[in-house]
Formats: sequence, C-alpha cells, structure tokens
Amino acid sequence: MPIKIASESLHACSGCEISILDMGEKLLELLEFAAIVHLPLLMDSKHDSPKKNPRTIKLPKADVGLISGGIKTREHLEVARALRKSCDLIVALGTCATHGGIPALANSYGNDDLLGRCFNTKGTDKADSFPSDGVPGMMDTCSALDEHISVDIFLPGCPPHPDHIFKALESIEKKELFSLPDKSVCDNCPATRNGNGQVKALKRSLELPNWRVYEGKEDFICFLEQGFLCMGPVTKDGCGGNTDSARCIMAQVPCRGCYGPVKKEGNQRLAMLNALASNGIDISSLPETVSMLRFSGGHGLLRPIDRRKESK
Repeated sequence: MPIKIASESLHACSGCEISILDMGEKLLELLEFAAIVHLPLLMDSKHDSPKKNPRTIKLPKADVGLISGGIKTREHLEVARALRKSCDLIVALGTCATHGGIPALANSYGNDDLLGRCFNTKGTDKADSFPSDGVPGMMDTCSALDEHISVDIFLPGCPPHPDHIFKALESIEKKELFSLPDKSVCDNCPATRNGNGQVKALKRSLELPNWRVYEGKEDFICFLEQGFLCMGPVTKDGCGGNTDSARCIMAQVPCRGCYGPVKKEGNQRLAMLNALASNGIDISSLPETVSMLRFSGGHGLLRPIDRRKESK
C-alpha cells in the first residue's frame, strides 16, 4: 500500500510546492510508493472554510501531512490543527514552517502598524477602519508550526531542496530515520581562507566579490574575508541538496541564512554577531541586524519595537 500524503500551504509563497515538482524524474519515483490525496496548490482539492465554524474543516486521512508556511491568522491555526488531527506524521516543509521565514519579519511590528502600512498610503486619506468582514483574524505573532502543533520532521529551506523532500518521504515509506546534516554552510564551502586578514568592517554589496572558483577552488576567497556579510557560519548546510556546496555560494552570492540556524533552537543573529566580534570585525559597521533573522524570526526571536521610546 502506498503512503498517503496530504498537504496544505498557510502563509507561504508556494515555493515549497514548486520544489516538489522540481524533483523531476524523482517525482515519478515518489508516486510509485506514495499517493497524494490532498494538495490544493497542485491539484483541485479543497477544504471547507473555517471562518464561521472551525470544526467544519474536512481533510482526508493521510499517513503524512506536509505543511508549508507558518501561522499568522486564526484560519492558518485551524487548518494546521485539522491537518495534524488527520495525519499520522507532520512534516514542516520550508523555513516558514520550521522557523517563521520571511513573513516572521512582521513580528517586529504590531498588527495595527502592519495594517496601517498596507491600507494607509501617501496621497490617500487615512482609513477609518481596516477590512474585517470575511477576513481571517490576525494573531499577535507570526509563528513556526511547532509553536502551536507537534511536528515530526523539520525540512528547512527557502525552499527546501527537492533531494531532501524526496529522501524524507522515502525514509517514512521505508520506516527509516531521517535527518539533515548538523553542519554549517561553511563546512562545505569551496572558499579558502586566503584573504589578507585585515577586514575590520563590513561593506555593502555594491561591487562583485572576488570569485574565480572555475579557475581553481584555491582562488576563491571567503566572502567574510573580503568584507561581505555571509551567514554561512551560523546557517544549517543543505541547500545544495546531495551536492557539496550551497546554491547561493555557487551563484557568487553570500549566504543569507535560508536554512535557518545550525541547531533548531539557535539564534542566527546572536551567533553571527558573536562570530563577527570575536574575529575583530566592528559590528557597528552593520546598517542593521534584523535581517540576520530574515528567515528565523519565529519562536519569539523578533518582537515589536517600542516606537514611543524611539521618538524620545
């Protein structure tokens, strides 16, 4: 009997579902041992609206539930709970689901600030009220899945690599343990530390880094050694899938941290600031540090700033 898979997307961008399609021929291999019974973004399957009565959500029973996106509205929460109830195992698919992702940057603001930014624009009259009829109520924070429901497998990434999605589902079918490497991006980076060691401040990426990897790996100088912020030291390795090197690095772009902290409970911003300071780099040269949590602002790591204190 094939394993049954059900999936829902909460506040995600659909990139994780596209990553499922990006398995290529592996998708055909997946369908030999798995049956997709519910996946609204790839097939015409729906659940009843929970706006009037959350208990009306009807999802098919499944062995595995894939949930992409985190939780910001009451509807997100009810859908996540419904899938948890209908599935034996829950897989948090993508960094939004595992750590909050890009949407969790909203945790730096209150809901009134967010709504005001959306509906009050320059050149228009200030809105007396915000839409509420038929609109799911917003929760105070944007959360990762495990802040509200139990999660069995965590697959970070923006999006997670197709290799890992296939391997995780194959492991479930074979009743084997699945785990990602407990290493950082730096552990498999092709860079060599052959800079001059004189970097004291970081600069904005307004120039191309020194990249000659195709002439020989020994010629590629570490981004940090060149003065470019790279989150590789504090980010879980894996975005290259079964290959050795991170995809952003191989595209000549410093790591931005999309696979989340090396350890699930880690704090990428705190760890990166400590790493920079311990290497003699002036952290005051950073224009801001919130972006160090651009993918992992859930679990209470980002909170609203008191604007009243800022104005004094």
